Amino acid sequence: MMMAAARKSTNWFAIGVTAAAVVIVLVIGGVVWFANSQATSPGTLPESSAVNTDTGAIAVGSGDQTVDTYIDFMCPVCNNFEQAYGSTLQQLADDGTITLNIHPIAILDSQSQGTQYSTRAANAAYCVAVDDPANIPAFVKSMYAQQPKEGTAGLDDATLASIAKDAGASDAVTSCITDGTYSKYVTALTKKTPVQSGLSSVSTPTIAINGTVLTNSKDLSGDPQKDIVDRLNG
Repeated sequence: MMMAAARKSTNWFAIGVTAAAVVIVLVIGGVVWFANSQATSPGTLPESSAVNTDTGAIAVGSGDQTVDTYIDFMCPVCNNFEQAYGSTLQQLADDGTITLNIHPIAILDSQSQGTQYSTRAANAAYCVAVDDPANIPAFVKSMYAQQPKEGTAGLDDATLASIAKDAGASDAVTSCITDGTYSKYVTALTKKTPVQSGLSSVSTPTIAINGTVLTNSKDLSGDPQKDIVDRLNG
């Protein structure tokens, strides 16, 4: 297992935590939109051997223990998390210790000038997973490497398709991305994201180890050994 140099606990991770209210209540004709939306279909499901369509998790590896990461591709703190913990999580998945469950969600659409970048990026991740889940790790890394700043329009669909194909996906992902095939699914599954203790709404990244949701402000110091490895069984 990878040992990372411990960092001083300066609450670096909590400082930039991106939080957004997932539940936006719209009253139309006296009917609460959110209540009705819970009963609607999640749209087309991303059918893949690596996707749990009930939870939205894209599985990397097949270990008995689990680490779940809920990420928004526009979230800068998610990128910080990837840089600090990504290689350790990939190694744990590669050596059979964990199943890394990646949940691409969308809470920052309001930060992309109306282009719904977070939803489009999450949709693209599911397109890649359906095409060939083996390409997900490379796709995620490339998405962070080219992450747009909050408040910008984000990457366009052609660029998302190019990133997906550079990661190994087939040409079939292009229409999946431009059509927004799994956009409705992304919206539905975002609502299922667990809320960290002490918060009133969903924040990204949200991390769960063997089903236990961490609290970023006190559980994530930037040290993968202490924060992730030491919390695993065995």
